[in-house]
Amino acid sequence: MISDNDLYRLAIFLGSCAMMMIVLYHFLDVNARDDEETTAVKPVKNDESSVPTDNASGSTTKAQ
Repeated sequence: MISDNDLYRLAIFLGSCAMMMIVLYHFLDVNARDDEETTAVKPVKNDESSVPTDNASGSTTKAQ
């Protein structure tokens, strides 16, 4: 059977490994190079029908 001391050392070892893996993951994530395709900004289509007008009645008709 596993003793309390062995269980304690196993918990410390596994916890330390988990923390090192978390730090390594964040280090790799921060220093990762992004693909040019994913960082390219796509132009936003200017749809005038979705732009609300600034009138007091609250209607959504376009201002002329």
